[in-house]
Amino acid sequence: MRYQDRTEAGRLLAERLAKYKNRPDVVILALPRGGVPVAYEVAQALNAPLDVFVVRKLGVPGQEELAMGAIASGGVRVLNEDVVQMLRIPEVVIEATAMIETEELERRERLYRGDRPGLDAQGRVAILIDDGLATGSTMRAAAVALRRLQPSRVVIAVPVAAGSTCDELSNEVDEVICAETPEPFYAISLWYRDFTQTTDDEVRELLARSVRSIAA
Repeated sequence: MRYQDRTEAGRLLAERLAKYKNRPDVVILALPRGGVPVAYEVAQALNAPLDVFVVRKLGVPGQEELAMGAIASGGVRVLNEDVVQMLRIPEVVIEATAMIETEELERRERLYRGDRPGLDAQGRVAILIDDGLATGSTMRAAAVALRRLQPSRVVIAVPVAAGSTCDELSNEVDEVICAETPEPFYAISLWYRDFTQTTDDEVRELLARSVRSIAA
């Protein structure tokens, strides 16, 4: 099936997550930007708080497409020890790269969240949401980073994904929910009639609206 847009995808995904509805120990964490409209609908349906979980890749200098690690919301840093050792990357290079990416991560968090503190995932069921999974590299980094915050359970939930990616991720978290796994997959955008890029303003508005909804 094809979703009309991310809003419809979120509403349908929420049906697959109904067992988590009205639970005080559940938090919804969206990968910005495209994951936020999907996650907003899930958070509304489950009556759960919503936040962004920003992930920034630590690219090898000169080979930025190759990740030597990642940083994420909550001050988490994860290193790919195999890459670090293979390329003999010195600690000073890692620190310099991490500093640059941390500044960008914090800028994005301020942009999206304003002065509101981030949600505390410790001891809670954390549901990571994006609008789809192709290779799953960003989601994999997010899941590894989230583990460092000591949630009681990590759940990955997406409206559409490559089946092989869902299978691979199921070995790394407690539960993976991929609502649709079409074959052949090709690209996330093919499974949405409207795949317009989500803007920063939309992310801010949806997060603020979720806060108001929970408060009410």
